[in-house]
Amino acid sequence: MKPLAGKVAVVAGATRGAGRAIAIALGQAGATVYATGRSVRGAPSDLARPETIEETAELVIEQGGQGIPVRVDHTEPEQVKALFERIGDEQAGRLDIVVNDVWGGEKLTEWGTPYWEGSLDKALLMQRRAVHSHMITSYYAAPLLVKRGEGLIVEVTDGYDYRYRGNLPYSLAKVSVIHLAEALAAELRPKGVAALSVTPGFLRSEEMLDYFGVTEANWRDGAEKEPHFLQSETPFFLARGLAALAAEPDLLSKSGKFYTSWGLSDDYGIVDVDGRRPHWGNYAAEQGL
Repeated sequence: MKPLAGKVAVVAGATRGAGRAIAIALGQAGATVYATGRSVRGAPSDLARPETIEETAELVIEQGGQGIPVRVDHTEPEQVKALFERIGDEQAGRLDIVVNDVWGGEKLTEWGTPYWEGSLDKALLMQRRAVHSHMITSYYAAPLLVKRGEGLIVEVTDGYDYRYRGNLPYSLAKVSVIHLAEALAAELRPKGVAALSVTPGFLRSEEMLDYFGVTEANWRDGAEKEPHFLQSETPFFLARGLAALAAEPDLLSKSGKFYTSWGLSDDYGIVDVDGRRPHWGNYAAEQGL
């Protein structure tokens, strides 16, 4: 079954992690997916990671979808404007799903450092990358959705509430996009367009695997450094849940809310690619995290 057949999606920040998995899952469900990001073959971003948007698009195609890589720096309004103008031209004005997963703050977060003792430049750049980029993308995407009177904007974040997350700039960035989804939902509802936020649990991304010095094949060995890692999930756990949610016939009933990977698993019977159904919410409550 291809519940998203004929749909057109943009995944901003599809180079790796949750963004890449979401692009693949949407493609598996039948969507045409524009995979955007800064890293292309021969020209990586300043994060200096090996993953590229071309690889993501190829993985989408391998899974039966249509993947289209487009290099875009989502902090640059003119580049984002050009992206949606291109989509409007190529897809006859059709756009159904926009996923804001741009982050780029891995090397900017100063854990354990009080805000006033850290780098102000890093703190502000994090907001530019992780919040402003989402605002810019939604600004240029919304008119296409509004014109058709339907569609969905998704904010990918970390956590599902407004609590402090251990570092002020990081916390501000992650909380801000939750409210961005809520505010977009309020303004877009009269136009028939939905907006919501989603979060993974302990995400076993490519960078996290590297940090623990493991691969997906032996990821459990990472528990030697961090026992909580045994409760981690692959990016596909959230991605599969989001794809199921995006196929709902009444998206407006979901609008303005936040969703977790484990909650989506409960709602739609989602199983991770390793056959597990980790429930970070229950685990965190049990551990007092």
